[in-house]
Amino acid sequence: MIGSFSVSLFVNRFGRRNSMLLVNILAFAGGTLMAFSKMAKAVEMLIIGRFVIGLFCGLCTGFVPMYISEVSPTSLRGAFGTLNQLGIVVGILVAQIFGLEGIMGTEALWPLLLGFTVLPAILQCVALLFCPESPRFLLINKMEEEKAQAVLQKLRGTQDVSQDILEMKEESAKMSQEKKATVPELFRSPNYRQAIIIAIMLQLSQQLSGINAVFYYSTGIFERAGITQPVYATIGAGVVNTIFTVVSLFLVERAGRRTLHLVGLGGMAVCAVLITIALALKDIVQWIRYISIIATFGFVALFEIGPGPIPWFIVAELFSQGPRPAAMAVAGCSNWTSNFLVGMLFPYAEKLCGSYVFLIFLVFLVIFFIFTFFKVPETKGRTFEDISRGFEGRGEASPPSPVEKNPMVELNSIQPDKEVA
Repeated sequence: MIGSFSVSLFVNRFGRRNSMLLVNILAFAGGTLMAFSKMAKAVEMLIIGRFVIGLFCGLCTGFVPMYISEVSPTSLRGAFGTLNQLGIVVGILVAQIFGLEGIMGTEALWPLLLGFTVLPAILQCVALLFCPESPRFLLINKMEEEKAQAVLQKLRGTQDVSQDILEMKEESAKMSQEKKATVPELFRSPNYRQAIIIAIMLQLSQQLSGINAVFYYSTGIFERAGITQPVYATIGAGVVNTIFTVVSLFLVERAGRRTLHLVGLGGMAVCAVLITIALALKDIVQWIRYISIIATFGFVALFEIGPGPIPWFIVAELFSQGPRPAAMAVAGCSNWTSNFLVGMLFPYAEKLCGSYVFLIFLVFLVIFFIFTFFKVPETKGRTFEDISRGFEGRGEASPPSPVEKNPMVELNSIQPDKEVA
């Protein structure tokens, strides 16, 4: 939570790419502390190491989607954004497999498993040396047009990047006329308020959907369903997680963000009902335990169709260059806070509600479905400037200013090619 809320402090000062390079120091420090905690017989090292890794994760969940959205072409921005989620779920699956007792989940090897955190950090450091800085950061924030143009030509594979440069210049001119976009300003300004509410709600829809309750406690869920080897069923859920993230990768630029998010939320609601029925009747109907497994896998699959990848990158799409870092910080903090609350409160909710605990998540899923249907705009194929302009309706002129911004607009009716007079 602390790390995610600090995103804007880094990206505006060091840039997108350099921030990702710099933050790997935390991964090296945290991984080393955890790896040697047993040898040093110091539980404090383990606790501090986990805290440092938490800071690293919070920062990365802001840096990476922002960087990807700024270097990607408009037509492929959603697909590239989904690759971020694919990296996360592959990491989860690898950790689940290596955590098996037959591999590294033993008394002797668990510190080494935790220390393996440094390996992806090393890989990222090497890969980032070959990656350019965000062209939007170079032109809009640093006013280095020639560098931005050279980067765009390399990224797009063409010498003609005049349209991209023109769009960035227009966004830069608009940004220079606005107040500095701080976190409080996101909620005070009518131009940002609706977008930040949507961003927060999308992040909450990801975590309060119940997905982390499934992953944190899936082994226990499968045990109560009567599965003799629940740990392998949990890994099966991780495999489903990965496969359907790949499916989303190919669908997001065809079906659109809003559509996939609605499909995911609606499908997860149905699966939550099936899980509840299966858990409630497991002692009465023997075969219904298999419905529990199928519904759990379906729950995970539908999560990765929409609510898994989309909230991370759509936040970067909803905001222009100026307010984007602050918005990513608020959205990331909302995500990690709700993640923390689900992890802490789910065991108590399970004791209180028993087999009916997933009805809590069903209520949230229905609320988020309704909110998405009525309030979330489609961003597929639209430029950042066009999307942010969608939150700024034009009102009646009043002297001396010929243009007055209207705080709220109906977003579902906004089309990508709509001209604003």
